[in-house]
Amino acid sequence: MSIYALIAADLIAITLLVFGLYFPRHRRREMIVAFLAINVGVMGVTYAMATADVSLGFGLGIFAVLSIIRLRSTEMDHSEIAYYFTAIALGLLGGFPGIHGAVGLVLMAILLLAIAVGDSPRLLSRSRSQQVMLDRVVSTEAEATRMLEDLLNADVRRVVIRKTDVVQQTTLCDVRYNVRDEAPAPRHEGTAAERAQAAVAR
Repeated sequence: MSIYALIAADLIAITLLVFGLYFPRHRRREMIVAFLAINVGVMGVTYAMATADVSLGFGLGIFAVLSIIRLRSTEMDHSEIAYYFTAIALGLLGGFPGIHGAVGLVLMAILLLAIAVGDSPRLLSRSRSQQVMLDRVVSTEAEATRMLEDLLNADVRRVVIRKTDVVQQTTLCDVRYNVRDEAPAPRHEGTAAERAQAAVAR
């Protein structure tokens, strides 16, 4: 398989990753250009380093420069970091001419499948995690668990007390929990006059 086929496969894979998986699930438009640019950039640098007569030190220096890229404007969560590194990995696979074509395609497909399954909203859909600030001082995880279960209407699986402020009377907790089934809404029977009117109409 030629390098052009691998490049085309990479462009198709990054398109599926960004527009088929990431954006429909996370809806952060500003991350689209980041994923596309890092993928194409890594692919081009990889191909240039693999085909040019450069020293090992130069190649390591190039990737050291790439490794210090950080997004300082907004914070990324763990799932977005996974998309970020998947875009880099796809670029590496698409830009390396020495890799066997079939192996490259299989690895790209595995990367897309892994992130599609791992970031699926149906996978462990009841599990949640967040930091909660309680409006009182709590000294034990057991007491925090009871308060958080009532507050979140959930089954708390793990609580870690991160910070206790005795001056402000607050406690910061890192909580992992499963949401409970919502109770069905009570059926609206209507007032006596409404029921009587409905009976006459029938």
